[in-house]
Amino acid sequence: MLTKTAKLRKPRNVLLLFDILAIGLLLLYDKTEVNQTIGAMTAGLIILLYLSNLLLEKISTGDNYIFLIVSMLLSIGVVMNYSIDQYFGFKHILWALVGIVCFYITYFLLKGFNFWDKLMNFYIAVSILLFLATMIFGDSRLGSKNWIQITSSISIQPSEFIKILLIFIIACYYCNEKKFKEIKYSSLILMGIVYIFIGFLFLQRDLGTAVMFLAIFTGIHFIYEEDRKLVWGNVVLALLGVVAGYFLFGHVRKRFNIWLNPYMVGGEQILESLYAISSGGFFGSGIGLGYPKLIPVVNSDFIFAAICEEMGLFTGMGIIILFVFLVYRGFKISLVQPNKFFKILSLGISILFGIQAFLAIGGVVKFIPMTGITLPFVSYGGSSMISSFIALAVLQVGSEDLSYKTEREEQI
Repeated sequence: MLTKTAKLRKPRNVLLLFDILAIGLLLLYDKTEVNQTIGAMTAGLIILLYLSNLLLEKISTGDNYIFLIVSMLLSIGVVMNYSIDQYFGFKHILWALVGIVCFYITYFLLKGFNFWDKLMNFYIAVSILLFLATMIFGDSRLGSKNWIQITSSISIQPSEFIKILLIFIIACYYCNEKKFKEIKYSSLILMGIVYIFIGFLFLQRDLGTAVMFLAIFTGIHFIYEEDRKLVWGNVVLALLGVVAGYFLFGHVRKRFNIWLNPYMVGGEQILESLYAISSGGFFGSGIGLGYPKLIPVVNSDFIFAAICEEMGLFTGMGIIILFVFLVYRGFKISLVQPNKFFKILSLGISILFGIQAFLAIGGVVKFIPMTGITLPFVSYGGSSMISSFIALAVLQVGSEDLSYKTEREEQI
């Protein structure tokens, strides 16, 4: 029987071979000169990904395949962003390096301390402060006020981190449900907190992220809430929110109308996306040989269309399969985890990755209206990259046997 190390060695080596061949092919066909910094960063990322998977195998007893899946998604994202623009490719590599560091910091912090399920008020306070900071200091981009400019070249999107805090808030509540049930209407209070968050997102006109918040809450709420009337009440409120968003915000109506008829004024983005996907065929035009720059905001919102154009529909289907595997393993982790807090966290993170990938890919292929959501680990974006790796670290800790913590909590 193969050992765990032997089972992981083959996919790890395949990933290394893919990185070397894909980036080598890209550099071969690139029309511009490759400077030493980009070359060093690219080589550094390949080595770091390989060593990170090797290190995780040594220090973690959990599911090491989820980091391998993400490594493949990240590799495709690096290749595609570099193919579109060297500058974005360089920044994508840089944020990936920062994200991997944040992954290990989060992993060791979660493993090293046991009080994370007792900080619900802290998570709520930090979330509201981040929302208020966005409302006061935020910049409007593409119809949404959801960015804070830190320097001339660095900005953050606080909602990317609040969505993780939201999962921690919900996990804290249901992990300590007996204590909170002593407070009258505690379930309604939790629902009110979630809808206050969604209200902030409505004010920021960031309705794509609002859908993610609602999906995360609804998924966990459906499983752990005993009062089924509240569950169905939440579903009704969600539907009312969708209708209200359509009538209250002009850019939402415009996106919905473009979804129905992309040939109207403003539908150029989705049309270019569909043309790119169709022109790539099954095998693609080749890395560096397509025209992804014709698609507006291609590095972030429409990266999937660029991948299908240059790498083909088979690669696009491969990305979907990778996300399906990631979410499946996340749900499996949640089912077997004995620690209720990390069980709920794992469920929430799995829903997060699943709904975010669905919204990102669905909008690009015109399955649903455009939402402006990035594809985790693949799209360009520093806030998205860092928050995604932090979420992955939470899932990694959740995949380990934390029964000893459960036993210790019962003794206390």
